[in-house]
Amino acid sequence: MSGDVIARLFDLPREVPPILGVGAFLKNTVCVASGRQAAVSHAIGNLDTVEAVLAFEETVSRILEATGATPVAVAHDLHPDFHSSRFAAGLGVETIAVQHHHAHVAAVMAEHGLEGPVLGLSLDGFGLGPGNQSWGGELLRVDAEGFERLGHLAPLKQPGGDAAARQPWRMGAAALYAMGRGGEIAGRYAAIKGAEVVGRMLEANVNCPPTSSAGRLFDAACGLLGVKLVAGFEGEAPMELESLVTHPQIQPDGWRLRDGVLDLLPLLRSLSEMDADVGADLFHGTLTAALAEWVSSAAERTGIRDVAFCGGCFLNAVLREGLAAALESKRLTPRIARAITPGDGAISLGQAWAVGLLKS
Repeated sequence: MSGDVIARLFDLPREVPPILGVGAFLKNTVCVASGRQAAVSHAIGNLDTVEAVLAFEETVSRILEATGATPVAVAHDLHPDFHSSRFAAGLGVETIAVQHHHAHVAAVMAEHGLEGPVLGLSLDGFGLGPGNQSWGGELLRVDAEGFERLGHLAPLKQPGGDAAARQPWRMGAAALYAMGRGGEIAGRYAAIKGAEVVGRMLEANVNCPPTSSAGRLFDAACGLLGVKLVAGFEGEAPMELESLVTHPQIQPDGWRLRDGVLDLLPLLRSLSEMDADVGADLFHGTLTAALAEWVSSAAERTGIRDVAFCGGCFLNAVLREGLAAALESKRLTPRIARAITPGDGAISLGQAWAVGLLKS
């Protein structure tokens, strides 16, 4: 396989029929898996402009030409409204939807030459789950047959839906409401126009879809600590929060784990009374410890030792390296994305490998 459209080649542990993976909406790439190799394109970007959509369609043509592949199936995101999903439906071959976080885990599996089963810890901003649920903090069991959701982060309301991704104060407000302190929202965020309206939205449960997103959990911490209450782009506030970390600290009673659901509301309650620099240390240390307990308990139940780290939250080095060390101390094997991003640029590879495993 060759061609300047290809950014990276991955050797696969099993031969697969030609599969085209068309990626996600954000940070889109496309991938062709065929035989024992997968080719991933250069990053196209977010599919939210005409120029990006045209570049995406051209990249599909070029990578199929470069690889010489004629796909027997096209793998796409579960979300039906992504341009990549609609494009897949128009190609005239079998289409197979791959859930977003399943694809994240499968991408790490492809990089490490794994067929499964693995535990996948998939932490990001958003991926559509079954039943139109908003997922983003998922613990999955993944093998060649598909995935099983073993657990998730406790849902928080997301006031205003997608608007919360760039306005972390909204998730701070949601956390206050979850604590039974909704009456504090208007005063705490008085400098922000519409804060009192968001308080009423939460009370009436209007346009406040629940989400298990780890990205929105980070935003809630930022919103409570006063870190970048309104951000220029998704992830900006958590990046600033990470930059404040000096010595991560653990709040031993900062989380609850029950029936696979990890609830960090006790930690958020503590953050609501803290300065940002102290809170950054406590948030990162406690989240890392909570995730380590969550994963190790699943490993005990399933006997699976490989743990895939995936999703954009693992661009956070404090979380990534701290959790890897914690799991290694429990004799588990962290599988970290090194040759490809843990973020959405890896989705096409995961889609192609997941469907390739199913079809081989």
